[in-house]
Amino acid sequence: MGNTRDLSNRINESYSRLSKGQKLLATYITDNYDKAVFLTAARLGEVVGVSESTVVRFATHLGYKGYPEFQNALEELVRNKLNSIQRMEVTYGRISQSKILESVLHSDADKINTTLEKIDQEAFEIAVNTILNAKHIYIIGIRSCAPLASFMAFYFNLMFDNVHLLQTSSSSEIFEQMVRIGKDDVIIGISFPRYSMRTLKAMEFANNRNAKVITLTDSVHSPMNLYSSCNLIADSDMASIVDSLVAPLSVINALIVALCMKNRKKVAKTLEMLEDIWDEYQVYESDEINYIDDSIKMRYGKIGDTEFNE
Repeated sequence: MGNTRDLSNRINESYSRLSKGQKLLATYITDNYDKAVFLTAARLGEVVGVSESTVVRFATHLGYKGYPEFQNALEELVRNKLNSIQRMEVTYGRISQSKILESVLHSDADKINTTLEKIDQEAFEIAVNTILNAKHIYIIGIRSCAPLASFMAFYFNLMFDNVHLLQTSSSSEIFEQMVRIGKDDVIIGISFPRYSMRTLKAMEFANNRNAKVITLTDSVHSPMNLYSSCNLIADSDMASIVDSLVAPLSVINALIVALCMKNRKKVAKTLEMLEDIWDEYQVYESDEINYIDDSIKMRYGKIGDTEFNE
């Protein structure tokens, strides 16, 4: 976010000291940033009617190392001003269809790398110990974060008997589900831009009841950190209509593994119990396909013939 305000501010602050040609550039960029972002230095000069060297001098005059750095700042300005669809066009509009897969996967990989730099190892340890010692674990994630919350709850359920995934269809319902939360409990709130007010309210409610609050969010400046005692920061910013939730999911995976290691005996016991149940009820056989043999084919054949066609 820094660069964004930066570019607008830099233009405004240095406007009076700019040469005539540079003022033309400043005006053009301010009015047409969404077009300017696609232009090379030469083409921008051509459009505005100044030389390429004037364009490069303009970029350095604003305090950028050169035109590419200026263009990055411009891209960030555009990204923050545009809506989702336009933002996607700015980011992916210059690349061919075949490069989109590569580009998005690289972008996701970058998010994991920056998360690795940002995340606070100590906060991670505190989160693990807090969850281990909690009487009840509440998990909340809304909209695009809901799959993250249910993924976490699925694995936590294998480890703990006291996991509550908050169903979030209405605000009042959330509080009804949390009515017994207290000082020995923990709530894990997962929220990325656009932040969810309902998630924040649930964390405020938990905090007022003296429960521990852990947040998984994208920045130290996130409003989600208002009530939390432990912040796990994962990078999610993505210039498209989808939030990239790959890095947050990696952090959740790390939590699950760390908790498994600390809670080994109990997890082993649960899994053994589940194996027995699966064997007894042959749950796996009808739902998960590890091999295909004639009996499975027959069974699916029968289903097709009887139940589905009645």
